[in-house]
Amino acid sequence: MRVLIAGGGTGGHIIPALAVASELVARQPAEILFVGTPRGLETKLVPEAGFNLHLVEVGQLNNVSLKTRLNTLMQLPRNFAECKRLIREFRPNVVFGVGGYASGPAMGAAIQMKVPTMAFEPNAVPGLANRLIGRWVQAAAVNFPSAASWFRNAEVTGIPVRPEFFQLQPDPYADPHLLVFGGSQGARLFNTTMPKIVKKLLESVPYLTVLHQCGMRHVDATRAAFEESGADPKRWQVEPYLTDMPARFRKATLVMARSGASTVAELAAASKPSLLIPFAAAADNHQQRNAEEMVNVGAAVLLKESQLDPPSTLLEKLVQLLSDSQRLLAMGSASRTQAHLGATERIAQRLQELAGN
Repeated sequence: MRVLIAGGGTGGHIIPALAVASELVARQPAEILFVGTPRGLETKLVPEAGFNLHLVEVGQLNNVSLKTRLNTLMQLPRNFAECKRLIREFRPNVVFGVGGYASGPAMGAAIQMKVPTMAFEPNAVPGLANRLIGRWVQAAAVNFPSAASWFRNAEVTGIPVRPEFFQLQPDPYADPHLLVFGGSQGARLFNTTMPKIVKKLLESVPYLTVLHQCGMRHVDATRAAFEESGADPKRWQVEPYLTDMPARFRKATLVMARSGASTVAELAAASKPSLLIPFAAAADNHQQRNAEEMVNVGAAVLLKESQLDPPSTLLEKLVQLLSDSQRLLAMGSASRTQAHLGATERIAQRLQELAGN
């Protein structure tokens, strides 16, 4: 069985794709080839996982200048031809598009060549590449029901999430603990806003501790800002990057985060209440749509970036949430309703079925 996996760019696209690839290899002899771009996270993560990667120079179309868009459109015929050549050489039984720049031309080429195709969409609103090919694929796996209408034969499978997140059990007797993170690179807005309120936050919520992930590039400045705040240094911790996220989630009473698809899926699997602050510049405003899905079921509270000025708004919201243990428990229970156990296995099974057909 040969599977071509096209797309990437961000962790929200490539990490679930790697989970599915590993599941396929574990099920049967399978040859996997990834197609991505030189500027995406796939250039690091795919080789590290032991899979082959073919790079295609695909430009941007969404949220860019007219000049960049025109250059990308002029390159598309060449990208399309390169993907067709790759498909002829690799001869995949199925092509799995996970969104991102390389997904569009690769999936388009596969559709034209009548190779079975399946799309994966982790966000509440599909990205441009998936919107363009959604009606032509044989199947699709989505995380939110609201995205299903964009695709043929869509199934709400959820996003592949590590099993450890599903196994976490809350400790109702633990002291309150706030986990703040903005993805692997951190969030500059979080790094500049939290130091302004952390002293009053710790004074307002007895026994509260704070763990703040700031990103490798911002660790010195963020730690200095926390120190200058005058907050009790025994009750806060700033780290550039957090490993073992299931363990970090387990300790958290409340999680303050961006609302990328993978983050939202992990929050749901871990039954964690959250304060979500979508990245305002995210393509198609998909992070706000993801957050709204969680708010609608009572699992999260949403603040827009503009609402963090003045910082007192964030302080007030955090104090309200952290002081209401019953509300947090209810939010955690609501969060779990959005979880999908076995997403990796179900997506792999559908790919196998398509390849067999």
